Amino acid sequence: MATLEQMGITQNQLDSHWMAYSGNRQFKQDPRIIKQAKGNYYYDADGRKIFDGLSGLWTCGLGHGRQEITEAITKQANQLDYSPAFQFGHPASFQLAEKITEFMPAGLNRVFFTGSGSESADTSLKIARAYWRKKGLASKTKLIGRGKGYHGVNFGGISVGGIGPNRAIFGAGVDAAHMRHTVLPENAFTKGQPEKGAELANDLLDLIAVHDASNIAAVIVEPMAGSAGVIPPPLGYLTRLREICDQHQILLIFDEVICAFGRLGYKTGAEACGVTPDIINMAKQLTNGVIPMGAVACKQEIYDTFMAEGGPDYMLELPHGYTYSAHPIACAAALTTLDLLEKEHTIERAREMSPLLERAAHQLAGLELVSDIRNMGLAVGLNLVHAPGEPALNPYLVAQAMWQQGFYVRYGADTLQIAPPFTVTANEIDSLFNALGDTIQHLSGHA
Repeated sequence: MATLEQMGITQNQLDSHWMAYSGNRQFKQDPRIIKQAKGNYYYDADGRKIFDGLSGLWTCGLGHGRQEITEAITKQANQLDYSPAFQFGHPASFQLAEKITEFMPAGLNRVFFTGSGSESADTSLKIARAYWRKKGLASKTKLIGRGKGYHGVNFGGISVGGIGPNRAIFGAGVDAAHMRHTVLPENAFTKGQPEKGAELANDLLDLIAVHDASNIAAVIVEPMAGSAGVIPPPLGYLTRLREICDQHQILLIFDEVICAFGRLGYKTGAEACGVTPDIINMAKQLTNGVIPMGAVACKQEIYDTFMAEGGPDYMLELPHGYTYSAHPIACAAALTTLDLLEKEHTIERAREMSPLLERAAHQLAGLELVSDIRNMGLAVGLNLVHAPGEPALNPYLVAQAMWQQGFYVRYGADTLQIAPPFTVTANEIDSLFNALGDTIQHLSGHA
């Protein structure tokens, strides 16, 4: 095991960092330090080669160390390192906005830039509330999320989110209500989108009956819920949500921070599922994870409403934005990323590799500790049987054992999550799931 000196840090440096979404106490007893990345692999402080089974954090579909992106951000930094985001512009932001619209469903052609997926979520929620106020319907403020939903970590996002531990410690948030999640026992071990559960979209009608549509601004869902453990939508579920929102003048927001730009084998989750929302949130794959950036794409009618009700033309139509909105270097990274996705047909490759991932994943269905397997596109979620009183323990133990064997997979709650780069090979998929199966079997023998 590498020493702290070999890891490139001191004890005080290790102690100083309060790490995000991490068990800090355990980590600092046994640090897992990544020092290099190339292609589909990380390299740790011991020089071990570790397969990236989650594309970073659902971010690096093109693989790591893409020279084209490095050159683009270097060139941009030398030319224009920062440009004020308010009241001034730079060419790359407008070029990128147009490019993003080419990946969006028809009609979502107005793009607002943020710095992350969490910022995209809160931006879309604010736009939804403000939109109805501009339309003269100021009572439409309530936001509807879903159980097991994840929409980032800002107050709006955790309010509409439906993962309990992400909300419980922080107290009251934004006014929100929740539909039920779509994980049903009868759909266990389904390959792809399950056939049962479309009727759960009618939960929205129940919430409308309680709160009245005159008070509801928007519904926000992930087409495929990623962070809760890869939860594909039941067939017809999103179509039914779209119908109800149309009938009751409610905006439909798709949070595609994970889905957009190829994870499901299509340009967006909306395209994969054949349903067009009013707003799409995005981040992660937008820059291949090289630099933080997010965006929100809206239908033109939403944008036009703000412009028409904006007062004198020098006034702010939407008093919202971030210091790093449309950062020049992030724009350069994103333009190059989207160009590579197209030139190398990487999204199509993700679609071609998805059946191989599905087949490998479901070969684990007979293992004693595996209670469910879900998959969609290049993403797999496995639920593991709970250890007594500790539902999160078994995924943690499996993920740590996989790390020692040279595979990075994500663990959270009672799930393991796998989402390899779009550049993954058949051999890499087989190696990953062979190791995962052996690790789960080994744990079962010691449980």
